[in-house]
This record gives sequence, structure tokens and C-alpha cells, in this order.
Amino acid sequence: MAEPKIAQKKPYHYTATVDAKVAWCACGLSARQPFCDGAHKGGEFKPVIMDVTAGEAYKFCGCKNSANGALCDGAHKNL
Repeated sequence: MAEPKIAQKKPYHYTATVDAKVAWCACGLSARQPFCDGAHKGGEFKPVIMDVTAGEAYKFCGCKNSANGALCDGAHKNL
């Protein structure tokens, strides 16, 4: 499997304003980080679809190496 591109070596902080589904970019190629813009098309990666809740804060993985899927687990500290 191909390695994802590291978008940044820290999490993206995001607070949801409405209950919604978001598509987290798993490949690191999206220009709309941390969310998918379709830049993965033709490759092995697919976005991770996740429900977010209005008013909740999230730390989305920026390094694309988290063992916790779309959410940061601190893996960027070891890169």
C-alpha cells in the first residue's frame, strides 16, 4: 500500500457548528485539509466518513499516520 502524504505534523483543530457527516482526507493530497476534496481519485486511498456533533471539538490527524483513524493519536511526535 502507498504511504499517505504528511499534510502537517500536528493535528487540525475543528469545532463543529452543526451535526454533520465529514469526509477526512486519508491521502494527504487534499487542498481542503483536513477534509477530502477528491484529490485521491485514481489512487488507493479513500476518505474516512465521520459524524461530528455541533459544539464538539475534534483534533483531526494531520500526519495521516494515526492508529486512531481520522482522529489524532500523537503519531506525529514520532515522525
